[in-house]
Formats: sequence, structure tokens, C-alpha cells
Amino acid sequence: MIKRFLSFPRQQIVWSILLACLFASGTAHGQRQVLDRVIAIVDDGVILQSEYDAREAEMIQRIQEMGAQMPPPEQLREQVMENLIVENLQLQMAERVGIRFDDDTLNRVITDIAQSNGMTFDQYVNALDSQGMYLETRERIRKEMSINEVQRGMVNRRISITDQEIENYLNSEAGRSAIAPDYMVEQIMIPANDNVSESMREQRLELAESVTERANNGETFATLRQELQQQGIAVSGGELGWRKADALPTLFASVVPDMRIGETHEPLQSSNGYHVIRLNNVRGDEGRLVPQTEARHILIAPNEIRTEEQARRLINELHQRILDGEDFNVLARQYSDDNMTVVGGGDMGWVNDNGFPPEFGERISTLPVGELSEPFRTSFGWHIAEVTGRREQDLSRQYRRQQAENALRNRKFELELENWILELRDEAYVKYIN
Repeated sequence: MIKRFLSFPRQQIVWSILLACLFASGTAHGQRQVLDRVIAIVDDGVILQSEYDAREAEMIQRIQEMGAQMPPPEQLREQVMENLIVENLQLQMAERVGIRFDDDTLNRVITDIAQSNGMTFDQYVNALDSQGMYLETRERIRKEMSINEVQRGMVNRRISITDQEIENYLNSEAGRSAIAPDYMVEQIMIPANDNVSESMREQRLELAESVTERANNGETFATLRQELQQQGIAVSGGELGWRKADALPTLFASVVPDMRIGETHEPLQSSNGYHVIRLNNVRGDEGRLVPQTEARHILIAPNEIRTEEQARRLINELHQRILDGEDFNVLARQYSDDNMTVVGGGDMGWVNDNGFPPEFGERISTLPVGELSEPFRTSFGWHIAEVTGRREQDLSRQYRRQQAENALRNRKFELELENWILELRDEAYVKYIN
């Protein structure tokens, strides 16, 4: 629960901080110069005049860009203040629940933004720095990430999705359409319209068949397109982007769902020429055969009473004892430091192949079924492991239900977010300072 009023000692602390921020020594004669001004106290935080001025300028610019009518000054001020108050409350909550983003995470986000603008990280930073906006932009990104994370955590816990809602959604037309597979199709169109001669049409068909064969042998569409263009053939095409079957060209829609990823289809004829299409990828497909591995392991971790060398010697001893015929499960229950698997004799159950910790998964990925691994080290400690089974599991039903739940959750999220923000604002202590 957010406290509605500050305690008296905290009020004193806040005001002592405010006084330090408001004034600074401007000359040797002790003249005070105003650097900034607090215009509101919001629970345990404050809003500064500089924050208000910057946000008001942003909002005015946004209204002008949209071509909308500017609201009256008082209404604009109220909107800006409410925006800042709600943002401040969410940032305070993010701080209380421990949401923080380190420099490496911020740098990765900035790198993504830079790449989306066709720039490297350094180029983007230098461009912002030249405008004096780098630190401001970095702080804005951090705040937005914190707010998004606290919203996701606080709002999602308010949303419940029942099994019946999921079933109803899956059986609805909207649901079936939403979770239908998306296809990434690439094409090369070799022109041969109605105006070309029959012999030219046959040549173009032979060329399309040759392109199909070469593509199925591993040559890329980009290379093939470039080669044909250099020969003076006005081919066109490229990737169509992610599309559902009913959004593909009619000529493609009837064949693409039956194609395998990486397959190039035989040429398709239209009034414009011959289309060679390749299915580059599929997402959301129902036939989700997922590789899974069943494994068991013993973990010996260094700790306050066991040195690294002692841990290494113990795992080697256990390895030899298993090779000599002792029961893996018994030794795991006696010695393993993995609290999640120790009761089950080290059994990790069936896990999707990308579901193991990377270091561990890499070491067992080529381990034959039934063969005991050599002792190996990961960041968790020393392991010995045995793969007890491999299979491909059809997870299409689970996947469809998860997709349906995500869609329903997204539908409810905005309404619950609005309700949560209203409650957050209603419970907050806000004092305006003239």
C-alpha cells in the first residue's frame, strides 16, 4: 500500500534535500542563485520546475506534429503535471521492488536503437553527444524500461485467465486467425507476360526451373537475383515479410502451408511471369515437434567448508564409484548440491534442448544415451551427468494454449493498467508548491 502521508522526520529530510537543491553560492560574496525549483512533492519524491518545462515542451511539440488543437494553458498544465506525477509514482515503486538496469543492459538497448537507425553504438552516442542529449536520452531510456517492467509485474498479477476463456478463444474465428502460423516467404519473379513469344516463354520457364534447382542446392536468392539482373533480365522479388497464409498472394497461399522450411517450390506461373518461391521460416506453426532430453546429474559445488580442489576430488571419486557399479540415484541423494533434483536422485526430467543452462546443455548435447560423462565444471560447480533419453515431443497444444492466453492477457492489460494507475494516483500524497 502506498503511504498517503509522509512522517514528520521524512518531511524534514525531504525539505533539507530540497533546500540544498534550490540554492547554490553564486559569487564570493555569498549571493544565492536559484538553480531549480521544486513544484510538487509526490509521496517520497519531488517534481522539479525543469522537469515540468521539458515535459511541457515535449507535449506542445507532439500536439503540433499531430496537427491537433492546443488545449487551454490551465488544461495543458494539468495534463503535464498528471503525467509527471504518475511517472514519478511508478519510478518510486520500481525502486521499492528493486527494479534496476545496469549499464550493460542500457548499452544493449541503445545498440538496438542505433542499429534501427542504421548506426553503430559509437555513431549514435556521438550524434546524441554533439547535441548535448546523450545523458538525458540514456536516463529517459532507463526510466521507460523501469516503468515498463513495474507495469508488467504489477498489472499481470491482477489479470486471471480461466481455462474456459482459453477454450472459447481457441474456438472463435478471431482466435483461430490470431494463432494461425506466420510465413516468411522470399521470391524471384522472372518476367514472361502475354506479350512475349512462345519460345521466349519456354526459355524463361527453363531459367526458372534452373533457379529452383540451384536454390535447392544451397544458393541464396540474393545471389541468384543479382546474377540474373547482371544478365539483363528484369527480375524482381525479395522477402515478403511475416504473413499469414490468407495475407499471401493467392498464387502462393495454396502451396506455402505444405512447404518445408528451406524448401524452394517449383515455378508458379502468373500473367506476369514465373515465380520461384522459398519458405525461409515459419512461426506459430501447430506442428511443433520440440527436441527434448532426459538427464540426471550430480552437482558438487565449492562453498564455505569445501574448497575448489576438494569439490573436484569428490566429483572424481563419485564418478569412479558409479563406473565401479554403485547406484547413481543413491549417490545423488547423498551428495548432490542441487536442491531441485537431489530428492529424485539427480533426475532433471524431460527438458527442451534449449531449456538447460547453456554450459550444461552444451556438455550433454553430444553425450550418448546411457553413457556417464566425465566430470566437468560450470558456473554452478562440478558435475557428472548421464543422458537417459532423447525424444521429439509435440507441444502444439501447449503452444496454442499459451498463444491464446497471451492474446487474452494483452486484451485485458490496457484496462487493468488504467485501473492500476488510477488506484496508484488516488492513494498518493501530492502537495503542489507555488
